[in-house]
Amino acid sequence: MSDIVFSREEKGVLVAKLQRYFDDELSVELGQFDGEFLLDFISKEMGASFYNKGVNDARAVVASRLQVIDEELYAIEKVL
Repeated sequence: MSDIVFSREEKGVLVAKLQRYFDDELSVELGQFDGEFLLDFISKEMGASFYNKGVNDARAVVASRLQVIDEELYAIEKVL
């Protein structure tokens, strides 16, 4: 897996969410630089866990869909 990279716009939205959380829940003002640093840390240290969870969820959806397709294929088989 390659590094998780956010566009400038995505990073801005995510940093704003971190800043809002820190302000609302911890009563701590998180500056832009510190917010970006924290986001980079979270992405680097925890991003793979979130990514893998998404991959596993997608894998389950695909497996479920393949099972339905397989059942439909059995339903249309001709008797010899």
